[in-house]
Amino acid sequence: MKLQTIGKAFAATLFTVGAATISTATNGNMHWAGTAENDTTTTTVKTTTDSIPESSVIDEVIWVVGDEPILKSDVEVARMQMEMEGEKIDGDPDFRVPEQLAIQKLFLHQAELDSVQVTDAEVTNGVERQLNAWIQAVGSREKLEEYRGQSITAIREGLRTDYRNQLLIQEERKKIVGDIAVTPADVRRYFEKLPADSLPYVPTEVEVQILMQHPKIPQEEINRVKDRLREFTDRINKGETTFATLARLYSEDGSARQGGELGYMGRGILDPAFAQVAFNLTDPKKVSKIVESEFGFHIIQLIDKRGDKVNVRHILLKPRVPQTAIDTTLHTLDSIRTDIKRGKFTFDDACTYLSDDKNTRNNHGLMSFDDQENQQRTSRFQMKDLPTEVAREVEGLEVDSISEPFQMIDKNGKTACAIVKLKSRRNGHRADIKEDFQVMKNVVMNKMREDKIREWIQNKINHTYIWMADHYRNGDYEYKGWVKK
Repeated sequence: MKLQTIGKAFAATLFTVGAATISTATNGNMHWAGTAENDTTTTTVKTTTDSIPESSVIDEVIWVVGDEPILKSDVEVARMQMEMEGEKIDGDPDFRVPEQLAIQKLFLHQAELDSVQVTDAEVTNGVERQLNAWIQAVGSREKLEEYRGQSITAIREGLRTDYRNQLLIQEERKKIVGDIAVTPADVRRYFEKLPADSLPYVPTEVEVQILMQHPKIPQEEINRVKDRLREFTDRINKGETTFATLARLYSEDGSARQGGELGYMGRGILDPAFAQVAFNLTDPKKVSKIVESEFGFHIIQLIDKRGDKVNVRHILLKPRVPQTAIDTTLHTLDSIRTDIKRGKFTFDDACTYLSDDKNTRNNHGLMSFDDQENQQRTSRFQMKDLPTEVAREVEGLEVDSISEPFQMIDKNGKTACAIVKLKSRRNGHRADIKEDFQVMKNVVMNKMREDKIREWIQNKINHTYIWMADHYRNGDYEYKGWVKK
């Protein structure tokens, strides 16, 4: 199992039910205490004894890394998620899965020592993107709730900790390999030694232009949402309830779990309209006017200001889009598509003047994305990196052809309609140093990063206290040194 796949299991939680963490009573408590080399922290953990039949143990601590326990249920859930994700597990899963969880603990511990931080906004946006992808996959919010047996709020809450940890691990990995650089000479030397059939395979890449429009929401629906927010404000002002309570109950933002609190944020992180109001608040007892942002409608309450950052809580409500509005927008896009095909104007011009998507319209609709693995921004997508709805349309398109209108969810979680044009397609092939130098450079870079990460993990294992239940002490592990003598 490659280390780069850490965090993949997060995306698979749609299909699993998280195991509960339940402590187990014991007959005659057995304790252990240990201290890592050059480590002054001593940890004591209670474990089960042989006097309890295995069949009666609901859950148990099977590993401890530093002072962080790994439970049997943690391993079982991770294994199910990896299998459902189709992730290959090298070696015996009984040992390799807990090893991967232990490695995550090492990164999270180092991230804490290095004071690595991720913002609540990053976590919230990531969780919302994941939720929107799941809703699209199953068809609706209601179907997702039915499938999981949980409300959207409960699903969202369950994702936040996992996603935050995933981001912390990503940031710590970047910190560890941040000083690695690759020269053209490094690339040439690396690939000169490889036979032709060992050159990296470059998957099919496409460039896509998109013309997106958002269905017009009826004024009655907007009034309904605003009236609801005014009702919330009135109840807060009368002292009937608190802002945080209403946020937990009704807000459609990921911050609902924290009573709508966003944490300290700079102006640049927030939606401009939201930031304008949030930074002008002065009285923590007052509720803001209603604010419209790209995400929906909000009311905001000040918690504190600290330098150039503000901490507020908010309630977000999103107007519902009626099917009639969606149908009207799809019809409009179909007319635009017909006019383009008849030569009345180009797709480029249509995107510039008719698209609602501010991220692409100034570039003639050309889509781009941040390639996190290679830390670059590119307009060339592998099919797996396109939004699901877009990839579905692009799959059957010829270069320069335009799709039929379709419905999708945009990056802000709002219902949108679109047509796309396939600008270019380069079919999968063996890398060529002239045409695919960046790809080959990325291969060398990733190899050097992976070597440094492996070295770091091995060193961290050697200097971290590790305890494991007897069953795991003779396992086949990727790294050495887990079992302390």
